[in-house]
Amino acid sequence: MTQPLALLLYERLLPGSQLVNRLQDMGYRVNTIPGANNLVETCLREKPLLLIVDVREADDKVCAALRQLSASPDTNHIPVIATVPAQSPEAAEAARQSGVKLVVHDSVILAHLDQFIDQALQLD
Repeated sequence: MTQPLALLLYERLLPGSQLVNRLQDMGYRVNTIPGANNLVETCLREKPLLLIVDVREADDKVCAALRQLSASPDTNHIPVIATVPAQSPEAAEAARQSGVKLVVHDSVILAHLDQFIDQALQLD
């Protein structure tokens, strides 16, 4: 049986590696994306079940890539979870404006990862 693929794009090493380990423990294959410039291309090639993206700033390359991802009929079906700093409502709003439906604080993602994944995978 093939393991579902989760793609991760993150800047900070410690929380990112913790997410990788937790997802692998949950039975996912996990690939990391080397940078926002590769986000759409990697999603098109790898066809993930889930994408988790670290959004640090309100207007950056990550948000531009997320807008491109949500605008494309080839990738707009991919569930995206954006993690944002709790002290940055600007980053949360930027993620939402980029087409992300599930935005969570980076301080709680690990504690509630299974619930967030279930929520992201629900069909509208």
